[in-house]
Amino acid sequence: MKQNIHNLKHLEERRKALRKNLTSAEATLWKYLQKSQLQGRKFRRQHSIKNFIVDFYCAKEKLIIELDGAYHLDFAQQQYDFERTKQLEFLGFNVIRFENKLVFENLQGVLNEIISNFKNGE
Repeated sequence: MKQNIHNLKHLEERRKALRKNLTSAEATLWKYLQKSQLQGRKFRRQHSIKNFIVDFYCAKEKLIIELDGAYHLDFAQQQYDFERTKQLEFLGFNVIRFENKLVFENLQGVLNEIISNFKNGE
């Protein structure tokens, strides 16, 4: 029997809280990802995979997008992020990361980078 690893029940309240309190960078990027606006790909925000809650997830592409603020510059946090990314990649997901400031300084570049990670440019 295949184990469900998506949106586990015990993380539901945490996911809802994170969706209600998006960072300004997450809210800005979400405007361009929601409602299948980016080349028809459906994205979910604050989606959980196993015990990890990822910022944005596209099931069709098995693509995870993470936005990192200054908090992620901390060495211990970077180590955690690295291990987390390795585990998600081991499960078959592609993880791409952007600094929050990039969403504001070069949004088109961020969107282009996301598109370049789609398996087939439909």
